[in-house]
Amino acid sequence: MNAIPKKRGRPSTSPLTRAEQLRQAKRAQRRRERRAGLSTVELRLPEELADRLRIASRATGFEAALNEFLDAQLVDLERWPALRELAWNRADRWILARDALALYERNWRFVDTLRLEPDERKLIDRLKQEFGGGMLHA
Repeated sequence: MNAIPKKRGRPSTSPLTRAEQLRQAKRAQRRRERRAGLSTVELRLPEELADRLRIASRATGFEAALNEFLDAQLVDLERWPALRELAWNRADRWILARDALALYERNWRFVDTLRLEPDERKLIDRLKQEFGGGMLHA
């Protein structure tokens, strides 16, 4: 009588291969993250910078600091009515702050300054100070 050799390791609890179980687990994890409103961003960075970013992302307050940085670097076209009209042909919601100032400058003749909201005036002033040397080159 031939004895069936015993497999070493953990007993099998699923008819699926280990690789297929892992694929299904990763898919389920991505679904949970999407439902929670999370998204993965892939960046190509120098190795040292990527390591620094990975470690910094664990720090308390990292998300707030990142938001502050992004608010300084990007402008939300949906928030500013005059800028949204000037950027009518752009598909993206966000625009670099420097590009927003350039858009205002190139198209200033189309901006109804009497209808500009006070907050949008403050945005233009901030952009002028940061990128325009305090002047709007219209």
